[in-house]
Amino acid sequence: MKNDLNYAVELIKKADGILITAGAGMSVDSGLPDFRSVGGFWNAYPAFREYRIDFEDIATPFAYQRNPELAYWFYVHRLVQYRNAVPHDGYQILKRWAANKRHGYFVFTSNVDGHFQKAGFDESRVYEVHGTLERQQYIENCRDLSWSAVDFKPEVDNEKLRLISEKPYCPYCNGLARQNVLMFDDWSYSSRYQDFKKVRLDEWLKIVENLVVIELGAGKAIPTVRYFSERTAKMKKGGFIRITPQDSGVPKMHFLSLEMTALDALKAIDKLLNQVIE
Repeated sequence: MKNDLNYAVELIKKADGILITAGAGMSVDSGLPDFRSVGGFWNAYPAFREYRIDFEDIATPFAYQRNPELAYWFYVHRLVQYRNAVPHDGYQILKRWAANKRHGYFVFTSNVDGHFQKAGFDESRVYEVHGTLERQQYIENCRDLSWSAVDFKPEVDNEKLRLISEKPYCPYCNGLARQNVLMFDDWSYSSRYQDFKKVRLDEWLKIVENLVVIELGAGKAIPTVRYFSERTAKMKKGGFIRITPQDSGVPKMHFLSLEMTALDALKAIDKLLNQVIE
């Protein structure tokens, strides 16, 4: 089914729990870059185009060996950018919908920007499958532990592409630390913190009887979110709404696809929901 906002309203109305699944397209409406769009990475980081550095070249733990200064600048620049950005109104719309549901919500996201928590979502109900820039770990993962980056207030020189404040260090071994994010070819990523939330997500899914999965901005390049959304909706025999401007096709006839941006779709559905309530 395609572009039927009234059907989206029906699915949300009858649900007793909302599973929110989100990819990079959810953050684009907050002004954050989508590295997977055509030219997206080099458009966001034109300096890397000159050196022919791709996203996969810098978003890897090997970058800390090959060019540590550049690797730290890229990590910190993104962290500062994400912290300065304001989550768009769609987050509050989702929170409001979920507040009226018996079992509330759970979030499954591949985004590492921490914007769900910044928008007021409960940390314990946000499973960040690829980790988050708001946590850190030792580069070599000495104890399979991570910690909050809330006290890390870095300064950068964006002209020289350098971190000019002190680098982060591991509180356990005093070695250099990095972002607690699953990168390419990353065998030292510490998933333990997120693993606990995955257990909570699984337990939550067991008690929800009428689930609706609302997938926002999930692409095909790394289809982690899309696969999880489809698989969970099928398993729970629940409603499914896929929202993305491109590649919005769905595998089942009763699944719904909306060829819209996350924010535009959420606003349009919310408008109809309010009319129904009135």
